[in-house]
Amino acid sequence: MLAKKLDGIVPIIPIPFNADESINEDDLQRAVKFAGQNGATGICLPAYGSEFYKLDDYERARVVMVAIEANAGAVPLIAQANHASAAVAAATARRYQAAGADMISIAIPRQFGLRGGDVLRFLGRVADAIEAPLLVQDFNPGGQTIGPDQVFDLHRQHENFRYAKLEEPLMADKVVAIRDRVGDAVGILEGWGGMYMLELIPLGICGAMPGLPLLEPLAKVYRLRKSGRDREAVTLMGQLLPFINFTLQNFEVFLHTEKRLLVKRGLFSTASVRDATYTLSAPNSSYVDLLCDYTLDVIREARGVVST
Repeated sequence: MLAKKLDGIVPIIPIPFNADESINEDDLQRAVKFAGQNGATGICLPAYGSEFYKLDDYERARVVMVAIEANAGAVPLIAQANHASAAVAAATARRYQAAGADMISIAIPRQFGLRGGDVLRFLGRVADAIEAPLLVQDFNPGGQTIGPDQVFDLHRQHENFRYAKLEEPLMADKVVAIRDRVGDAVGILEGWGGMYMLELIPLGICGAMPGLPLLEPLAKVYRLRKSGRDREAVTLMGQLLPFINFTLQNFEVFLHTEKRLLVKRGLFSTASVRDATYTLSAPNSSYVDLLCDYTLDVIREARGVVST
């Protein structure tokens, strides 16, 4: 089991690509080390924000191995074993656990509708394949997501189910209901770029799982809100929202925008996104540059660094 519980920001590590779309392992190592040294309470890959759906099986395993080596135990490393097949997901989870991952994550497959019992059976097969803690990511825009009863049943049947990442608006009542059923036995992490973090922190979520480039200011927002410094938390979050709001319009735009900011931060060599992807128009691209420059100043100020 994890020696340290998650409590704060768990960034999804994006996969840096060279101009020819090959993986840049040096940049990946740099990103992992940066997260561990700048306030992350854990790191996760290869997830949606890592373009896992554009990686082949070898590449997925390879980026996990590179990240484990670069992280060197600095923070809990969560390896995401996504697959629509329960058998493949379970086998992948076992391999990642054997390789040294501290926790396994699995996103519920949402390519088509599943009954509640089907979802629990799928997740249970992955949980039974490992001894490590399991984190379940549930995102189903426009459709039903797992609720308090499913969280309770899954944890009752599989004690290593320890965390759930939920990504939906107006989640406060659900968070309260889940915590009423399971208390701290299952930690709730907020996704969707940290968008709903402010309203949910006082209700007992244990963190958020956004992208990497806003790590430090989002970690500061989390600490401020938990300590009751609400006005400061709201002010800083307000400075980050133009960037977050723009990226959440389209997931491929999210990737392009976050990677461009990572280049400006000196963490990535290129902002390459693998095809197929959404091509930014000239006006979009110009606005992304403006957002990145503005947000970089916000990050510097949050870190106490004066912009030059």
